[in-house]
Amino acid sequence: MTESVSPRARTRPRLAYILIAAGAFVADQVTKNMVERRIPPFEVLPVIPHFFNLTLTRNPGAAFGLFADSPAAWKTAFLLLVSALLIAAVAGVVWRSQKLDWQAGVGLSLVLGGAISNLLDRIRFGRVVDFIDLYVRSYHWYTFNLADTAIVLGASFLIYRVLFAAQK
Repeated sequence: MTESVSPRARTRPRLAYILIAAGAFVADQVTKNMVERRIPPFEVLPVIPHFFNLTLTRNPGAAFGLFADSPAAWKTAFLLLVSALLIAAVAGVVWRSQKLDWQAGVGLSLVLGGAISNLLDRIRFGRVVDFIDLYVRSYHWYTFNLADTAIVLGASFLIYRVLFAAQK
C-alpha cells in the first residue's frame, strides 16, 4: 500500500525550502549593495591579513572568471539562458518532488537562491558583483560573493546526499 502525503504536509517543507532560497537571495543582494556603496572598485580592505580581503570586482563572465575576457556579443545572452534553464530545472525538481530528504531540499534551495541572485545581477547589470577575496601568500582564489557560496554549499549538500544515500 502506498503512503499518501497530505497537501498540507507537503507544503511545510516547501515553505522551508522557499525561505532558505529567499534567505540566500536576500543575503547576497544586501551584501553586494553594501559593498558597491562603500568600497571603490578594486580597493582592497584586509579583513584577516594574509587570508581574507574585501574587494569590489564586477565579473562579466561565468563562475571562476570563465568567459570574462571574451568580447563575444553572445556571451551575456548565453549566460542568461543557461542560468535561467538551470534555475527552472532546480525549481521544477523541488516543486514536483513529493518528498525530499532534508539534505537534498536544503541543497537545492541554496543553489536556487544563489543562482537567482546572480541571474538578477546579470539581467540588471550584465555582470555579477564579487567581493570576497581569499588567499594564501600570493595565491588568490577567484573573487566570489555570497550567492556563489550558497551554490557551492548547496552542491556540497547534494554531493553528501548522493555519496551517503546507500548507507541509509
